[in-house]
This record gives sequence, structure tokens and C-alpha cells, in this order.
Amino acid sequence: MSRAFNFAAGPATLPEAVLRQAQEEMLEWNGVGASIVEISHRGAEFMEVARQAEADLRTLMSIPDDYAVLFLAGGATLQQALIPLNFAAPGQAADYVVTGHWGKTAIKQARTYVDARIAADGESTGFHDIPPRSEWRLTPGAAYVHYTANETIHGVEFRDIPDVGDAPLIADFSSSIAAEPLDVSRFGVIYGGAQKNLGPVGVTVVIVRRDLLERAGQPRADIMNYRSHVAGESMLNTPPTWNWYLAGLVFKWMLAEGGVDEFARRNARKSALLYGAIDGSGGFYRNDVVPAARSRMNVPFFLHDPALDAAFLKESKAAGLLALKGHRVLGGMRASIYNAMPEAGVQALVDFMRDFQNRYG
Repeated sequence: MSRAFNFAAGPATLPEAVLRQAQEEMLEWNGVGASIVEISHRGAEFMEVARQAEADLRTLMSIPDDYAVLFLAGGATLQQALIPLNFAAPGQAADYVVTGHWGKTAIKQARTYVDARIAADGESTGFHDIPPRSEWRLTPGAAYVHYTANETIHGVEFRDIPDVGDAPLIADFSSSIAAEPLDVSRFGVIYGGAQKNLGPVGVTVVIVRRDLLERAGQPRADIMNYRSHVAGESMLNTPPTWNWYLAGLVFKWMLAEGGVDEFARRNARKSALLYGAIDGSGGFYRNDVVPAARSRMNVPFFLHDPALDAAFLKESKAAGLLALKGHRVLGGMRASIYNAMPEAGVQALVDFMRDFQNRYG
């Protein structure tokens, strides 16, 4: 068996060591005589898996005790609807900073429940940059301020945490969570789908400051109440146990590899290598994002002649480089280089890009 380098944006590549461990444990896990996917989520064995996963994520991300950690289904998009229901009064203003496709999705989910206001919007510049903080129009008394830390499609990333005053800061970290150290205490809520940096598709991490759980929010079913999910230890309904277990294995792998400090160093090297190849191509390849706002996780790029796109994709796949086709919103190419993507994979991509340019340039 020969595994290719998978540059998919999500579901994304997982650490090979984690996949091999899951393979070995699939039929019979931990001496219980059954698979992890067959045992009760309320049994002592799985409850320990859940407890350990939370403990490891707290260690990995230095999550303070005054924050609750949830492992939920539904993806980040569901959380975008639950956030206004839980943390804003009916019709209350909430501010949104829009820097790409997923910022637009977040405000779309919220508009049913709150007076969702665009505090800053990068669309006029093609989502190639982050609007300067000095130009944001924040609403006094807003329920919260929401932003997308890393735009998976447009390849724009915040490189610092914005200061928004007294309003709780809520952020979608789906495609950059645990990619570098983060001061969790600066946020009211951090959320993200696991399928990019933390594990498989099907489980979402929500980190919420406990005092915010006391907000009345809006009328909602119990299953939509974060406070109830915390009380039920993320088991208000049957959770995605396999996905939760796999995420826990990824947390352990990351800790064994050196934690977020080590991954920050790796991610900086990988992104510098790829952007260096793009910028050094003499225009054969290009990335349109302002350098200071470039994502370390998702690198969209374009060939100087779109007529070469099909050949690039066909030949890169044959070379063992998968899922480089850009999102339909932008076209072109996109390489997602999350924590589990080894540096050797990025080097292989850069080598292929240079060879392709030599043959077609």
C-alpha cells in the first residue's frame, strides 16, 4: 500500500499513526470484546475515552477551567445558528466581521435570530485582505462579535486576536484550531469542526466561557441549549462515538509530537515553503492574498493560464498529490496543509510545481 499526500480541505488528511492504531483496535477495543463503535456511549469504557479526550484537548490548547468543552455533532454551521440562540436576546444586535465565504455563512445562519450587523467586510477587495481594525464599525451593547479566524476557501487568516472591547469575542476556528498557541481566555466562544486539524468529520469542538452559559438567550428546544449539553457532558443525545474516539487519538498524537508549539513551527515552515514556490515562479503561479493575511492552513493559487489547470490536476494526481482542485467559489488550485500534512508532502508538491513549470512554462 502506498498512501498519497492528501491536500483536501476537509475531510482532510489524518496522521498515519492514528489511522493504524484505529485499524488495529477496530474489531476489538481495549479488551472489552467489541469494537469501540459498538459499545454504549454511557458505559464506563467510553465515558473514560470521552474524559481523556477532553483532558488531552485542555492540555493541548491550555484551556482554562472556567471554560466548558463540548464535543457535538452538526458541524460548525449548526453552531453558527446555535450561537445567537444561546447568547443573544431576540432581536438584539450582534456584530460580524466577514472575511470570506464562511464569514458570510455565519451571518446567514444568525440573521433569523438576531439583528446581525456587518462590522467589517472584505468582499469589496475580493476577500484578499482583512479590513483594518480601525475601520470596524462595532455596535455598542452588541451581544457578541463574531469572526472567522481562518477562511478555508479564500485563504485569509487573522494573525492576531482582535480587540473588540467588552463584547464577548466568538470565533470559528474550524480550519486553524490547535495550529499554534492561542490565548483561549481572550474569547467567549471558540468552535470548529474537527475534520481539518483535530480529527475526522462528524464531531465539532465548542469551547465556551462558563459565565456566558447563564445568558437567557432565546426560546429554544433543549437539544439546542449549550447549557444542557454541558450538564449532559456532550451526551444529551447519542454522540458520534467513533469520531470522538478518533479525535482523542489525534490529540494524543499531537501531544506526543510536541504539542501546538511544535506544530506552529512546522506549519510556519510548510507555508513558507509553498508561498515561496508560488512567489518565486515569476508569475507562472500566483496567490492573490495580501502577504500579511495569508493563511498557513489553506493556500489557494492560480496558474497563469487556466487552460493548464486540467493537466496540472491530472499530472499531480498521478504523482501522488491529491485534492488540489480549488473550491468552486474561486476555481484554480488549493493546497490545504493542516497539522497532519507532513513537511515531505509540501516538499513533494513544490517539486512537482517546479517540474510542471519547467515543462509548460
